[in-house]
Amino acid sequence: MLALGLVARWVHLATSIFLVGGSVMIVMAGQSDRPTARRWEQRTLAATRALAVVALASGLVVLSLQTALFEGRVAAALDLAAIARVVVETQAGHVWLVRFGLLVLLAAFLLLRLSVDRRVDWRAARGEGVLLGAAALLPIAAAVEPGTARAIALDALHVVAAGVWVGGLVPLALLLRAAATSEGSDARPYAVLAARRFSRVALGAFAILAVTGALLATVHVGSVAGLVGTRYGRLLLAKLLFLALALLLAMVNRSVLLARLGGDGATVGRPAMRRLSGFVVAEACLALAILGVVAALGVTPPARHDAPVWPFAIRLSTTALEGASAAATRALIGSQIAVLGLAGLVAAATLRSRMLPLGALGLVALGAGAGLALPPLAIDAYPTTYLRPSVPYQAASVASGAALYRESCVACHGARGAGDGPAGLNLPRPPADLRAPHTAQHTAGDLYWWLTNGIPAAGMPGFGARLSEDQRWDLINFLRALSAGDAARGMGTAVEPDRRWLVAPDFAFAVGPTPPRSLKEYRGRVVLLVLYQLPESRPRMSQIAGREGTLAMLGVEVIAVPTDADRDAIRRLGDDPRVLFPVVTDGAEAIVATYRLFAAAPHAEFLIDRQGYVRTIARSRGQAAEMEPLLAQIQELNQERVPVEPPPEEHVH
Repeated sequence: MLALGLVARWVHLATSIFLVGGSVMIVMAGQSDRPTARRWEQRTLAATRALAVVALASGLVVLSLQTALFEGRVAAALDLAAIARVVVETQAGHVWLVRFGLLVLLAAFLLLRLSVDRRVDWRAARGEGVLLGAAALLPIAAAVEPGTARAIALDALHVVAAGVWVGGLVPLALLLRAAATSEGSDARPYAVLAARRFSRVALGAFAILAVTGALLATVHVGSVAGLVGTRYGRLLLAKLLFLALALLLAMVNRSVLLARLGGDGATVGRPAMRRLSGFVVAEACLALAILGVVAALGVTPPARHDAPVWPFAIRLSTTALEGASAAATRALIGSQIAVLGLAGLVAAATLRSRMLPLGALGLVALGAGAGLALPPLAIDAYPTTYLRPSVPYQAASVASGAALYRESCVACHGARGAGDGPAGLNLPRPPADLRAPHTAQHTAGDLYWWLTNGIPAAGMPGFGARLSEDQRWDLINFLRALSAGDAARGMGTAVEPDRRWLVAPDFAFAVGPTPPRSLKEYRGRVVLLVLYQLPESRPRMSQIAGREGTLAMLGVEVIAVPTDADRDAIRRLGDDPRVLFPVVTDGAEAIVATYRLFAAAPHAEFLIDRQGYVRTIARSRGQAAEMEPLLAQIQELNQERVPVEPPPEEHVH
């Protein structure tokens, strides 16, 4: 079923592409009164009629197979009621209906025997075929990425440019082959002109393909790991390889053979035309291979939504340079030498008279620069290095990870994660200090690999058999929070303008009998998270309650969390002054366990900005203090421009 579906998609896509290309090639070549040219035009029109019929038939097969996939049963492929449901009730069905309707119109139009003796009638008839063919291609873009206007527009440009370039190859090859014979010499000037026009248009179409393809890769792939570590990415690399080979052929055609078409007919022109025809056919075969890859991409989850498996033992990262001044200097010098090498290669391509010496110097400098710059950037990598965590970075997960850490890790790494546990004294090398910045420099996937498989050289055992996947992610979330908490020791009560780095772990909480809420729901507003304990924090809590109206006017949401997790916390605060902001009665344990990693004081106030970053931490014993500094910090956050980059994700990386 899967193989049949891929073949049907490939046939449907290829016929649709060549259908557009044939119509475009006729318009590009123009009207002619030469017998050979007229015969070529009629044959191309007959081919487009046949392609339209095949496109319709293969489209029906694709719809039937999609129906079987949606219904989960093979028999649905022939069930008219099931097919009707797919057409009427699904996005893919709506797209297919529009596309099929346009293909029917195009086929009907091509089957009409229109009088095109007048030039204006010829242009109108042939132009109509181009418009209908391109219109039938456009819905493919809507099927690829529904709901994303940017992706749909890019896909639309991409498929139309492919139709112009790829679809025009076979008609051009047939024209060149016909004109290369002695019987077709009457159409030689016509074929030369058509080839030159196609070369210029194809160059523009290829540029559009390159730009839109690169932009679409950022949408569907998103990272180097997605490109080399997922099935979608590897298919995309195969597509790029075929595309590079096709471009190489196109460059030879354009720079060598195209210039010879105008030479002497018997000795230069006709042989060059035959050779160019063969090269164009080879280019078309590569294009068919590309379309086969595209058909496979259409049924493969995008790399952005798949878990990448990193295939290399190293990766490049600037985090390897942190704290290593000598390595940073070496990388900087190497990068500058590499830039000089690239400049030399550009100069060699520009100055043809000195191409060889400049090119050689450029390659040597580029290689030397890369040899200097890349090794300091290389750090160890693992198959799971870029694996996306399946458990969000939330307080409940961090608290669960803290419990697992006490059970499985504290003996070696110590109660505070400093690597000073008693069992670590007997290991081949001292356990890592998990609070140090290097913990944050590694990806969550690195930590997952070590937890699962251990580090034999360091004497660390693997926990893949003892801990479930979710438990390992909980432990990783705790380690991230532990490292972030150590870095947060220097954070005070002053807002550092536009410096956002400490992600506030999300948490769920409830106030009395009200429905549960989460911190994430307050995105877009400043949040004052207060961890308090009674009776020490009563003076400060009274101050905050007394200024609750002012805080509300400033757009601040206050969330108070009792550190003893007392479910009777609201009553214990009393009615004087009356507390109007949420006081957590359910969920406090996880919140306290997590945020105490950032501030272990009896009373702590976290000011969280509109994007979800902790910006200030006030530590105290709960005594009364001036409110004006806090109000000034809030006003400063309110005046900050909301950055363009997205808010922090719920997963550590």
